[in-house]
Amino acid sequence: MWKLLLVLLGLMLFSPDAMAAAGPLDLTTSTVGIVAIIIFTLAYMLVMAEEKIHMRKSKPVLVAAGLIWMMIGWVYVDQGLPELAEDAFRHNLLEFAELMLFLLVAMTYINALEERRLFDGLRSWMVRKGFSYRQLFWLSGGLAFVISPIADNLTTALLMCAVVMKVADGDKKFISLSCVGIVVAANAGGAFSPFGDITTLMVWQAGIVQFQEFLVLFVPSLLNYLVPAVIMSLFIENRKPNAVYEQVELKRGALRITFLFLATIATAVICHTFLHLPPVLGMMMGLGYLQFFGYFLRMTLPGSLARKRAMAERAGDMERLKRLGSVVPFDVFNRVQRAEWDTLLFFYGIVICVGGLGFMGYLSLLSETLYTDWSPTYANVALGLMSAVIDNIPVMFAVLSMQPEMSHGQWLLITLTAGTGGSLLSIGSAAGVALMGQARGSYTFASHLRWTPVIFLGYVAAVLSHLWLNDELFLVFG
Repeated sequence: MWKLLLVLLGLMLFSPDAMAAAGPLDLTTSTVGIVAIIIFTLAYMLVMAEEKIHMRKSKPVLVAAGLIWMMIGWVYVDQGLPELAEDAFRHNLLEFAELMLFLLVAMTYINALEERRLFDGLRSWMVRKGFSYRQLFWLSGGLAFVISPIADNLTTALLMCAVVMKVADGDKKFISLSCVGIVVAANAGGAFSPFGDITTLMVWQAGIVQFQEFLVLFVPSLLNYLVPAVIMSLFIENRKPNAVYEQVELKRGALRITFLFLATIATAVICHTFLHLPPVLGMMMGLGYLQFFGYFLRMTLPGSLARKRAMAERAGDMERLKRLGSVVPFDVFNRVQRAEWDTLLFFYGIVICVGGLGFMGYLSLLSETLYTDWSPTYANVALGLMSAVIDNIPVMFAVLSMQPEMSHGQWLLITLTAGTGGSLLSIGSAAGVALMGQARGSYTFASHLRWTPVIFLGYVAAVLSHLWLNDELFLVFG
């Protein structure tokens, strides 16, 4: 009797086409698929309401991810295809693992640099230079645009946000506005380099766009940042931060850790460029650099303290002697512990949720509908806008999986729009999500949303300039 009930239930839940399909089942028209969409939507609504309900954003997406894949698992077990669901989930888990470990190393280095007082030193330098809030806004955004093509948009955003929070300590309004500018700048700067964003890496790895061809997106990317930045800067009070002038002494090893961070990035680039291995391998190797250096700092700490204490005694500097008495050994695992775990778990939930919806067939259905019924230009622009809500990684993955017949110009267009479209919402890019965790209470979904219309103007300017400046590429098919 119970077997008959299961069969009847299966007939109600799955369409005939899905049951007849070879390979992954098409669940887009099934009750399970619709329920999954509802669950994902509700979870995202809770994420967006984080500022109001004071619930961490990782909670709803973690539960949603579990529910979606449990429904998928139940369907595939019922159809006698449990291996397909298992393999698909493991694939999504691998994507998250690479992203999480990459982010974890970047966060650890930034926490280490903060503990060594590097950002305090940079803040002190900015205060001594007398930069106004408006100058600080342009300085942080400009550096983010320049650094992100090399260090990737996520790492760059975390670095510049840390500096801004140190300089404008307590000024939530300015920190929020600066974070918006940093997110836009980092995403725009990452759009014209294979190392600037995961989506550009995917296109480059697929062999569709060559390394040097990304450079034609420089001007569109620059406009994507400058248009909203100019407008936002008009709303910044042209006054100086109420920061206290202080002489900051960097802790031992600060500059050497900075060098190790650059060496870590270089190792990640070498792994990908020359060895065709995932960049996360180089990042994790770089974590080993930091661990070795941490060991060196601990082993040499007694001798270093003795020398500094002797110098302070000869100079009669009692204040410095007091500071030396409170020095504790550097511990790299304390830096790992201070990583923003809510952000990392949020990433897990998003990647797994979207991966589940893609496995059900929704992303392919969306892409096929766009490229079949619309022109490639409209489809690429629309997908860029959608990447503000649906993470740009699965969007780009779906497009690459489809391999639509497009010119070089169109492939560069989807690279540009997927990379910069995420700036429209704080949850639309890795940089925005990370900064919501780092600048908690100052930079939120709602504070970013206020500037979405202005950011959209930059998005339009980037698209139109690419269509105009690189029009000959739209005639060249890869």
